Amino acid sequence: MYLINFDKPVHVHFIGIGGISMSGLAQILLNKGFTVSGSDSKESPLTAELTENGAEILIGQKASNINTSIDVVVYTAAIRKDNPEFDAAVKMNIPMLTRAELLGQIMRNYASPIAVSGTHGKTTTSSMASEILLAADTDPTLSIGGILKSIDGNIRIGDSDYFLTEACEYTNSFLSFYPKYGVILNIEEDHLDFFKDINDIRASFKKFAELLPADGVLIINKNIDNLDEIIKGLCCKTVTFGTDSDADYYATDIRLDSRGCYGYTFNCPDGRTSKVQLSVVGIHNVYNSLAAMALSDILGIPDSVSTDALRTYSGADRRFEFKGSVGGVNIIDDYAHHPTEIKATLTAAKDYPHEHLWCVFQPHTYTRTKAFLHDFAEALSLAENVVLADIYAARETDTLGISSADLQEEIIKLGGNCHYFRSFGEIEIFLLQNCNPGDMLITMGAGDVVKIGENLLGN
Repeated sequence: MYLINFDKPVHVHFIGIGGISMSGLAQILLNKGFTVSGSDSKESPLTAELTENGAEILIGQKASNINTSIDVVVYTAAIRKDNPEFDAAVKMNIPMLTRAELLGQIMRNYASPIAVSGTHGKTTTSSMASEILLAADTDPTLSIGGILKSIDGNIRIGDSDYFLTEACEYTNSFLSFYPKYGVILNIEEDHLDFFKDINDIRASFKKFAELLPADGVLIINKNIDNLDEIIKGLCCKTVTFGTDSDADYYATDIRLDSRGCYGYTFNCPDGRTSKVQLSVVGIHNVYNSLAAMALSDILGIPDSVSTDALRTYSGADRRFEFKGSVGGVNIIDDYAHHPTEIKATLTAAKDYPHEHLWCVFQPHTYTRTKAFLHDFAEALSLAENVVLADIYAARETDTLGISSADLQEEIIKLGGNCHYFRSFGEIEIFLLQNCNPGDMLITMGAGDVVKIGENLLGN
């Protein structure tokens, strides 16, 4: 593997530089004096910011974008070998790194690298931990998978030993990382276009845990099935979090306020307690915040700083994000695209004041939709009214013989009220005709379904 010497900046070209993670890594390299170029399918606020900071952005991916001035090419898992830039780099024998390999090499430049993993909750937990690190004046470098309001973006370049990033298991990318502090929030079936089954996924998380050094710490959810199988034989210290007192860090006195947000008493291994009040909805965020609180305690950050940071944290972009109101209907947007995430979001919504709950769901990838068809139907049935958009293909081309009509059929079998429209325009007209003042409308999915709510609001 090509190793970057960060003391001798070179020319790095990113295929797909406009992605939220790729753009963040490009910003870090720009800050360190590297020459950065990259291509993407279209301009965006992220590519505009890169241009302002000195990157050369090329719209459209073509072989002519690759030339001999480039020292190394970086690409994501979504880039196929027949991509014209990928193919040109191979033919020109230019060294290549995956996004994860580059991120791993960047992590090695920090004394306290932190990686937050898990099937669900990575962005929220990383955002919570980031707010705590910022409140503690640690001057961290941050790489988040969503837009964090307090830093007005997904990347922050600091000047300290702290580097915090999300760690995604897809294509085993997090196995290229070098964390000292690791978090595992949960382990469930997902990304079955890559993993064979849940045992394959668990084996991947086990390997992630084994990356931690002897002086490192793994922070892991006590409720993960067969936990000992994951943590047995690790050379690092292991601490657990949960809502039962057999965890090292645990919550008691869990309560719900009038806004639908939870609070609880945070209990530490040494007997210390502190009061936590969240400003984001959902019981799942109790677990996310427990992980962030445990991490901050291990890093020596005072509980008062951490609890103050969590009280003011209002959520990352596309995580139960209030978008606005139209005709008395409150519009929320959420990134949930797995049955467990959908269930968590819709359960949280029931604690939020509203008359009737509408969920506009855009399934993400044919593989995931087919693998979890019945689970999706059960989770979505928590909403009184479900409206389905077409499946967002993302990286896939084969439909596997599945469509949103199949999901609609499953929901109706369960007694749910479900409608399916092939275009966003049809969905918007239907919602305008059927939503009433006091209703809550959630646009949900990892694709571009957010546009529906924004169009209704006139944004």
